[in-house]
Amino acid sequence: MNSTWFVIYNYFFHPIFILLVKTASLFNKKIRKGLKDRKRLFEELIINLADLNRSKKTIWVHSASYGEFEQAKPIIEKLKNEFDVNIVVTFFSPSGYDHSLHYPFADVVSYLPMDTPRKVKYFLNLVRPTVALFMRYDIWPNVIWELKKREIPSVIADATMRANSNRHFPFVKNFHNALYNSVTKILCVSEEDKKNFLKFMIPPGKIEIVGDTRFDRVYRKSLEAAQKKLFRDNFFDNKKVFVMGSSWPSDEEVIFPAAEKLLRYDPNIMIIVAPHEPTLIRLEQIENKFHNKFRTIRFSLMNSYDGERIIIIDSIGILLTLYYYAHVAYVGGSFKQGIHNVLEPAAYGAPVLFGPKIENSQEAIKLVELGAGFIVKNKKQAYRNLRTLFNDDEFRKARGKIAFEFVNKNLGATNKIINEINHLIFP
Repeated sequence: MNSTWFVIYNYFFHPIFILLVKTASLFNKKIRKGLKDRKRLFEELIINLADLNRSKKTIWVHSASYGEFEQAKPIIEKLKNEFDVNIVVTFFSPSGYDHSLHYPFADVVSYLPMDTPRKVKYFLNLVRPTVALFMRYDIWPNVIWELKKREIPSVIADATMRANSNRHFPFVKNFHNALYNSVTKILCVSEEDKKNFLKFMIPPGKIEIVGDTRFDRVYRKSLEAAQKKLFRDNFFDNKKVFVMGSSWPSDEEVIFPAAEKLLRYDPNIMIIVAPHEPTLIRLEQIENKFHNKFRTIRFSLMNSYDGERIIIIDSIGILLTLYYYAHVAYVGGSFKQGIHNVLEPAAYGAPVLFGPKIENSQEAIKLVELGAGFIVKNKKQAYRNLRTLFNDDEFRKARGKIAFEFVNKNLGATNKIINEINHLIFP
């Protein structure tokens, strides 16, 4: 640990961060909840740790929020199935914590305490991890430095680093030089990520390219989801299905007009719309968009189905299974802030459309490069792409096959990460 950076971080950066968080909590319920829940963090942690078998190795897995935790699940479940270890899971965000309290493969679920030297030391004294695993990017300086001081191995999995990351700015870069060099292993997604991490003067032996566990997670979930029966057998026979997943109003403004033209053009096309937030207001908004044009039906009312060509999903947790029925899929979010998971439809061999804001998704960028993903910027472009994909069966199937092969060629990151952890647990 660099003592200069320790002083700068703990007496300047972190106090400012805490002040900003407390200020933001006045206006943000999620942040306010996270601070409130942390007041009993250590009391609850002591109680929950009491049942651990301390003769076993303890693997501590930390994720920022639920999205990153989804990537951790293949690793955790394989560790539990192949090694007799304790699993302690922590989160920074309330969303991850709340959704994972009853996760069956975790022995203990907790918040991560705020990153002060005193709280970090107390946390590590309680947990006593054999190895600490951090998903993607959520690493905290005092945690990393204290782990190194105690000679507890630390690993970043699914690590990514963009060439234009602000972590490369001169002053910030020096800080991250000190931070990343205190980590035991950095397990990168790609060659490009490794190249960008090496700019922090990290010894090459600390960095390995292992891939992304999201592929493993989505593939396994897709196999499980395909066994579910959301619609009766043969319901979509002789139909072509277009699934809009995780859609926002900004997506619908572009895609719905194109979808309407598509429905008029081809009587065999059906559309499934799964809004990102299926609130009553959103469901009514979608229904009103098609009012007097095409009949719609909500998924919860499918027992009364009477030939409607637009099915509106009014429940959550079934999107991955819906993609199983898709001939073509649109993944939402990319007209608003950032695209949702494009791997889910790709795992079923569906060509994928999305809006222009895909910088947050290397998978979407790669699908475009391969020709299995299509960026749409306006209504005309959306209709042109949809018309081509639904009109040309051979073209659609070929693009879908590319999407499917992209997912399958990137499987295996979990096994590589487990192998690295195994070497740290049993050196």
